[in-house]
Amino acid sequence: MTNKLLILAGGKSSRMKSSQATAGLSKKEIEAANMKTKGMIEVNNRPFMDYILFNAKVAGIEEVIILTGENSSDIREFYGEDGSDFHGLKISYAIQYIPKDRVKPFGTADAVFQAMDQVEELQKDTFLVCNCDNLYSEKAFKSMINLDIPNGWVNYDREGLEFPKEKVEAFAITHTDENGFLIKIIEKPTSEDVTKFSDENGIVRVSMNIFKFDGNMFFKYVKECPVNPLRNEKELQTAIMNMIADYPQSMQGIPMKEHVPDLTRKEDIIKVSKYIEKNNIELNW
Repeated sequence: MTNKLLILAGGKSSRMKSSQATAGLSKKEIEAANMKTKGMIEVNNRPFMDYILFNAKVAGIEEVIILTGENSSDIREFYGEDGSDFHGLKISYAIQYIPKDRVKPFGTADAVFQAMDQVEELQKDTFLVCNCDNLYSEKAFKSMINLDIPNGWVNYDREGLEFPKEKVEAFAITHTDENGFLIKIIEKPTSEDVTKFSDENGIVRVSMNIFKFDGNMFFKYVKECPVNPLRNEKELQTAIMNMIADYPQSMQGIPMKEHVPDLTRKEDIIKVSKYIEKNNIELNW
């Protein structure tokens, strides 16, 4: 059973830092949003990443690798150095280095590659991957842990996502066969795409970036991932599509309908806080 989780926390948090402060945020919260990695921004007096870690642990995760930026000392200071025990979770780290000719990281495929390159056991094992700024549920983690297919993702019904309509409609949609195996990822979908690629029940599904990967199969594809010519980044969806071209029916989506709170902009700090209070979420380690 998969018991390792890689959390991607090496981004620059550009949208969070550049977003306007919203009413209801304290000076301390605004300063944190401008300075900290998103996963370390406090929500209801705890780092946002705590809620992710708690749900992952309850689901059955035992080891966590946090991919940080080169100067993300706040994460290590809080969770401890390599091998630290955090409420029963073994914590270790990898670093997403930025190429000398760039000012920001080289994309999500590069992030996973650097983590797998530095933590070589990930090249041999199955493991989960998720973002540090999305609050995934225990149910979502369990669905990936228990998946008996080499690779997979949680395939969300976008009607269950409690985001503004324009934000949801901008998400890439997933097209699968009748057994849930990935066929295509459609970026920037049009209304025609939505109609064409809805599932047999008319549901439009999207990825919120929680995956399971077979490291032995997937490492080649993140290592050799081409650069997206429009965004000038190595993107995880490109590596995934290249993998399923060689290994059809190796990537299965698990359908789910629920909200996935995120921290993208400063206004989201208040939204996530209200979500946690409304749903009585407590960190009962």
